Amino acid sequence: MVTMYSNQKNPVLNSLILQGRSKFGDQLLLSRQQGVRPLLTAMKKGRPLYYLPDMDFGERDSVFVSFFGVKAATVTAVARLSKLLEARVVPVTTKYSKGRYRIHIHEPLPNFPLDDDTESTQLMNHYIESWVKDNIAQYLWLHKRFKTRPAGESRIY
Repeated sequence: MVTMYSNQKNPVLNSLILQGRSKFGDQLLLSRQQGVRPLLTAMKKGRPLYYLPDMDFGERDSVFVSFFGVKAATVTAVARLSKLLEARVVPVTTKYSKGRYRIHIHEPLPNFPLDDDTESTQLMNHYIESWVKDNIAQYLWLHKRFKTRPAGESRIY
C-alpha cells in the first residue's frame, strides 16, 4: 500500500510513528510535504492507497461539510483522486476488542464519486458518521476534527 502522513514537530515522536507504520509489509509512506506526485505514481503502478479522509488539515484543499451536524474542514482528496485515477473507494474500518483489532473491508462505495467534489465529500462524511455511530467510543476524537472553523464561527477548542 501507499499512504500519506504528516510530519510531527517532535522528531522523536515522528520517528516512532513512522517506525510503527512501517512494520507491516511493504509500505510506501509519503509525507504530505512531498506532494501528490509520488502518490499518483505509486497508485498508477497498482499500489492501493490507504487514506484517512476525516482529518482537519486546514482550509487549503478543503470544503466545509457537516460532520455530526457541525461544519468541518474536510479535504476533497478522496473524490478528486477517485475521479482522476478512475479508482473505486473501498472503505476499511477497525474495531478494538479483547486485545485485538478487527478489520472490516466494506464494499466499494456505490456511485462514488459524484460529479461535485463538495457533494462527494459530504457523502463520504455521512458514511464515516454511520460507522462511527456503531462504535462512537473508539473514534479518535483527540485529533481535533473541528479545529478549522468557517469564517465568523466561534472556535470549538
